[in-house]
Amino acid sequence: MSNRRSRQSSSALRISDDQMIDLVSQLSQLLPEIRERRRSDKVSASKVLEETCNYIRKLHREVDNLSERLSQLLDSVDEDSHEASVIRSLLM
Repeated sequence: MSNRRSRQSSSALRISDDQMIDLVSQLSQLLPEIRERRRSDKVSASKVLEETCNYIRKLHREVDNLSERLSQLLDSVDEDSHEASVIRSLLM
């Protein structure tokens, strides 16, 4: 019985080739590296996925960098100052 359920669940999770193509196309439009190419340039799904991973890594580095800069900024201002209250309000 559980085997039958797992087969039904896995078949319900499958997507068609057309859906996959559409999803990869949508994803490629979110990636600056690919979006800037000419429309006539075809990009493989594997390239889109690779660029997606690279882009996510880049965004993580940027978040880490901004977090570090914010931490340094907060360390350099007086906790009761106007600047600190502005920073806190921006973070909320």
